[in-house]
This record gives sequence, C-alpha cells and structure tokens, in this order.
Amino acid sequence: MSQNISEKSAPVVEEHSREDAISSASASPAHHTVTRADLADAVHRRIGLSRVESGEFVEAVLSEIFDAIVSGEDVKLSSFGSFHIRSKSERVGRNPKTGASAPITARRVVMFKASNVLRARINGHRAIDE
Repeated sequence: MSQNISEKSAPVVEEHSREDAISSASASPAHHTVTRADLADAVHRRIGLSRVESGEFVEAVLSEIFDAIVSGEDVKLSSFGSFHIRSKSERVGRNPKTGASAPITARRVVMFKASNVLRARINGHRAIDE
C-alpha cells in the first residue's frame, strides 16, 4: 500500500522563493543543508503558525513519512518523488586495499526516485505536467 501526500493540500499565505529561504539561513546558499528548523521556519513564515506549532507540524509530517517507510510502504509525494524499500540479498564483497573477501549481510535500504517535475526543475526546465 502506498501513501500519497499532495503538496496542494496545505494553504499558502505568502509566496517566498527557495533562494530567499536558503540565503536567509546561510552565508553560502549553494552549500546550505536544509534542516528541520529551516522547514519549521518556512511553515511559520508561509502558513502563519507559531514557531512551536510549526516545529510540531514538521515533526508530525516527517514522523508519518518515517513510519510509513519503516513499515515497508511506498511513500509518493506528488511533484517531489517516491521513497521505496528495497531488499538486498547477502553477497560477498571485497576489501579494495587487500582484496580479501568479506560477507555483506542481507539488508533493506531506502531508495528515492525523483519525480519528473523535480528532475526538470533541477535541470532548469519547467516540467510538462506543471
């Protein structure tokens, strides 16, 4: 079962560019990592919730996504991308320095696939379905 979380469900009070959000948070915007606090601040500015409520809102959304992924569900965020769990089998790996073989245990990993909209924006284009 997959969960769809649409970006259109939250009302937007003000429009801010992505560059404004990044430049206000860091001296070097090209290398800034967006944190939970940055997301909470954006919710505070755009939606108008208090800072505490904004932080709780961000935590609640991330918790829902986290729980869905951990339980093995696919998470699809429209115009952003999809998170999937992939099971990897046990295999034999090699130490690149010594060449010695070492077993790599079976595990589950999270895979992210960017949407066409996100890929187009990253490459400076408008997506076809926008």
